[in-house]
Amino acid sequence: MQTEEEQIAQVKDWWQRNGKPMLTGGALALVVVFGWQAWQKYQGNQAQGASIVYQQLLETALNPSGTPDAAKVAELAGKLKSDFGGTHYAQYGSLFVAKVAVEAGKLDDAAAELKAVLDKPADKTLGELARQRLARVLAAQGKAEDALKLLDGDADKAFLASREELKGDLLVQLGRADDAHAAYQKAKAALPEDAAVGGLQMKLDDLAKGDA
Repeated sequence: MQTEEEQIAQVKDWWQRNGKPMLTGGALALVVVFGWQAWQKYQGNQAQGASIVYQQLLETALNPSGTPDAAKVAELAGKLKSDFGGTHYAQYGSLFVAKVAVEAGKLDDAAAELKAVLDKPADKTLGELARQRLARVLAAQGKAEDALKLLDGDADKAFLASREELKGDLLVQLGRADDAHAAYQKAKAALPEDAAVGGLQMKLDDLAKGDA
């Protein structure tokens, strides 16, 4: 259990990091402590509410056909955006909506969902997931060059292998076998030593056969 002094210090740090003026004085500090506790409770309630809606969204695919109810998906995704916009749950919801759109052949809708996440990602992981999935959607639309440009620049080490493998796939689509081979090699080198490389090795082998 935090002491009152620890709570006040935490609140002051929060205000400093968010560009707010420091509050001083015993009476004001107590007011801030109670306000901070209320804010934390509110945040907890928001996260719980968002997680419930997100779970309901995922459950739309749990039916005998395995195909999500489009109307229900739209309703729940809209609720996530309106009530919890910008949160991790809302953005993972957008990734799910994009997946459903792709499965329905609605690539423009999928691209719009993914671009919205990529423009303002809640964190680096969501940003990279949206980037790579958008690149695949663009490639499916016949825009492999645009997809490749989307993957320019440095990638976080955790995503380097998947990004380079995706680059290789796009380069194969563009008929640039040598560049694709180099990208696949980078992807393989970026994988942990104990990682499975079967699929990636098959792509390298296929390119080698093509050169034969």
